[in-house]
Amino acid sequence: MNRSEILVSLDIGTSKVKVIIGEVSNDTINVIGVGTADSTGMKKGAIVDIDQTVHAIQSAVDQAERMVDMTIQRVVVSINGDHIQLQDCHGVVAVSSETREIEQEDVARVIEASQVMQIPPEREIVDVIPRQFIVDGQDEIYDPRGMIGVRLEMQGTLITCGKTNLHNILKCVERAGLEVEDICLQPLAAGEVALSQDEKSLGVGLVNVGAGSTTVSFFSDGHLINTSVIPLGGDNVTKDISIVLKTTTEEAENIKLNHGHAHLDTASEDHTIEVTKIGSDETDSVSQVDVAEIIEARLDEIFQFVLQEFRRMGYPDLPGGYVLSGGLMQMPGVTQLARETFRMNVRLSVPKHIGVREPQFTVGLGTLQFAYRNAKIQGKEFSSGIKSQQTGPEPKAKQQPKQEQPKRREKNESTDKEGFMKKLQNYFFD
Repeated sequence: MNRSEILVSLDIGTSKVKVIIGEVSNDTINVIGVGTADSTGMKKGAIVDIDQTVHAIQSAVDQAERMVDMTIQRVVVSINGDHIQLQDCHGVVAVSSETREIEQEDVARVIEASQVMQIPPEREIVDVIPRQFIVDGQDEIYDPRGMIGVRLEMQGTLITCGKTNLHNILKCVERAGLEVEDICLQPLAAGEVALSQDEKSLGVGLVNVGAGSTTVSFFSDGHLINTSVIPLGGDNVTKDISIVLKTTTEEAENIKLNHGHAHLDTASEDHTIEVTKIGSDETDSVSQVDVAEIIEARLDEIFQFVLQEFRRMGYPDLPGGYVLSGGLMQMPGVTQLARETFRMNVRLSVPKHIGVREPQFTVGLGTLQFAYRNAKIQGKEFSSGIKSQQTGPEPKAKQQPKQEQPKRREKNESTDKEGFMKKLQNYFFD
């Protein structure tokens, strides 16, 4: 990979489509462009309207392009949903070099060998994430390239997903005029930003609450062990507010974002909100405590489902606690409510990069970091995700003088020949 290159991530969510342009320089990523657009073609991680999804992708891409004055060509797409499955894989190859030095070709062969297994016809392999390499019995090797050995093994995680869901996402991206550079699993991307290496090694639960669904993931020994999706999210909170206060969904969303509070004990009684009744012009005044009572009930239910899901996976106790991410988690009082429900250490993850310091950008930023790091191990070559809008006419202008020069030479050569023949004819005539 080049020393400095530009990658673009695309996060297609239920409520928002987010595009992040990152410049990679010396293994660090600097955010240079961000675009967001409302998404109406997704429900619970699945596409329900292709045209609306394509329009949302184009809107987010246009916004990011205007920020950097460049054209986006290729994107790294993050995927999620209950159709995602993880399974262990193992590959073994012999080192092909005569010097027994492990090269990139050997790493590519052992990763390919680990994918030789029976996969149902309705599923497709998305990626293979190496957990460790083993060289002649020595394990816990992160990058074996350059080492000397005879036998190379790899233990990793095979990621598969439903063909229908994947192809619908890829079709939307292609219809939006973009090329898919790579595909990244959302829990892996979120863990890249939200979790520290110590938390991953100790054992931590990552809870990403989106608009349509909540993704729970368990990390241990530095790797993703299991992930699952709960079909509840921020949209359920909005619906509850709309039903109880008898107002429109749009106004309920506005109340949730601007006046919402997730902890009943710390909500303010003096904070009043004017609510327009649906089907009439009448308004009613409610306090923040009334809204907090609605929000707390639904969020407590979501957190209870999260606890049940971790117990079902076989992880009732998490030494590293819980880490929350997602746009809804920045609401006041969420962390206090989560601590009371989980009865463990809970913290909120917020990206530290300038321009994306909100929990909703965790997946988009993590997609860039994980895709870049995984590509280095697997030897993938990424093309630049953007091109300058001013580079179009330049090559044509440079090529014009090169094409004219041979014509001028041919013209000069023909006139020289005609002059010589005339002189020769005059000589013999005289």
